[in-house]
Amino acid sequence: MRTRTRTRMAASAALVSALLATSACANIGLTPAPAAEEGMIAEIRMPSEAAGSVQGILNYNWLSPNATVQTWLFEPLMIRDRFTCEAIPWLATSYEWPTPDRMVLTLREGVQWSDGEPFTADDVVYTFMVGKEFPAADRAGIWGEYFGAPAENVRAIDDHTVEIQFSGAAVPKTDGILSTMKILPEHIYAEQGDPTLFVDTVGVATGPFVPKDYNGRRLILERNPNYWNADEVKIQRISMEGQYDANSGALKLRGGALDLYRGDIPNPNRSVVAPDPENAHFFYPPDATTVIALNNERPVLDDPKFREGFAYAIDREAITERATYGIMEPASQSMLLLPYQEQDIPEKWRGKETIPYDPDKANELLDAAGYEKNADGWRVDDEGRPLSFVFSVQAGWMDIIAMADVVVRNAKDVGVQVKMVTTDPNAVDGMQRSGNFDMVVDFVGGGCQRSRDLGARLQSSQISHDKELLLNRARYSNPEIDALIDEWANVTDPARAKEIEERVIDVFMTEFPYIALQYAPSRLIYRTENAVGWPSEDDPYPVDQLIRLASELRPADDAEASTGTGED
Repeated sequence: MRTRTRTRMAASAALVSALLATSACANIGLTPAPAAEEGMIAEIRMPSEAAGSVQGILNYNWLSPNATVQTWLFEPLMIRDRFTCEAIPWLATSYEWPTPDRMVLTLREGVQWSDGEPFTADDVVYTFMVGKEFPAADRAGIWGEYFGAPAENVRAIDDHTVEIQFSGAAVPKTDGILSTMKILPEHIYAEQGDPTLFVDTVGVATGPFVPKDYNGRRLILERNPNYWNADEVKIQRISMEGQYDANSGALKLRGGALDLYRGDIPNPNRSVVAPDPENAHFFYPPDATTVIALNNERPVLDDPKFREGFAYAIDREAITERATYGIMEPASQSMLLLPYQEQDIPEKWRGKETIPYDPDKANELLDAAGYEKNADGWRVDDEGRPLSFVFSVQAGWMDIIAMADVVVRNAKDVGVQVKMVTTDPNAVDGMQRSGNFDMVVDFVGGGCQRSRDLGARLQSSQISHDKELLLNRARYSNPEIDALIDEWANVTDPARAKEIEERVIDVFMTEFPYIALQYAPSRLIYRTENAVGWPSEDDPYPVDQLIRLASELRPADDAEASTGTGED
């Protein structure tokens, strides 16, 4: 175990005692759930999913910005496992692109809406077609021109087959179609006009739970006995109440008033796990790569040799310690999420994908690139001017500020002046839109639609020009790479797609348009006295689609019985 981990876990006895004493208050007012049936979990308690407090208008419509619940009623067609990139069958059992402009979906048979009506292809057609008339309902973006051609039509081939026809190649829209959209019941929503404005107080859906009770503060969902995968759902009910900041969330977790929490508790080892290591746990797998986006249009920063030297000057271990108490790992310069996407690292980069902290090598590379030091020890450009850059950082983002502080100190050690300037987050976005910046912190997505998640980060058409903020924040431009990404977006040959992906990873690894710092977490903190089967380092699976927990969790006494630790 690394020293930094031992240090984090060594909380003082006084601190733990104080935490336990405080957490005793967390269960006051908690209404116990009905007794669990054999083999079932009585209740899973979690915070509200509503945008504000649970109090307010009851609305189960997931398209509404004020939806009372987002996860447990309406379902996607498939779930993309970000670790394996497998498309897990859900309401759809498979999909294919017979041609790059035509997608065919095969739907699961035997699915019912919670009011007993059959789920059919007509529901899927309605959910996608309504976005043509009401663009705010097009959450998959099929009718827009971003990342593929717009759709022309969606039709049912039969009760369980749907075809989406596009005006041109549109393969990059795959994950939006499969995972972003949640299917609506046509027989309920079709008469409501704009579905984003419909106030749904009934919640007819296909999901594993149905609404049971709502008192304006606490929402109770109960298991749907007619759910298509009901045999695998062992949770009798879910209760959702309140919204908690890091301190109150930690308090509720310590006291057992919550079974899960997804908010930003920066140091869960100390604030949640240490007081009760037997029952309290967390899983923070990488969700994206936190990077420095260097403005490739600025002098000196447009030099790949300078960017390479700068990359070796950064102490990523210090960054993770300062920003996440050492919980998150230094990130791979390939922009893939390791170790979960390790299988996709090109062979030539295996073991070299994470850039080490090496000031000597940084100095050597900067010297070789021609950035000599003046008498004051500062590196200069070809006109003798000291290299000086502004690192624009979002005010109030304390973890990002901590990262930037390390970068500033590391840069000074190799003779480069970097000044951190904190400003309003909206102003930082404006700088990126206009290109008026030297360096900013950004996040490169680690999804499986690689032509978009990686390729678009290098595509010149994704450079912003004073309008909306597009994906190429580093403002990198290379016609050869543009052509490859255009091809990649719609290639159907896996071998060719792999060749293009490896070339794109080469750019990240050798030209450093972005410099990887650490992984950004997908947070899940949970307790195991009521339920087991949560994701962990021993049994990792992503929960960006939280509905996956419905079929993964099992009662805690099942685990005890299987390991021989239960009572006789």
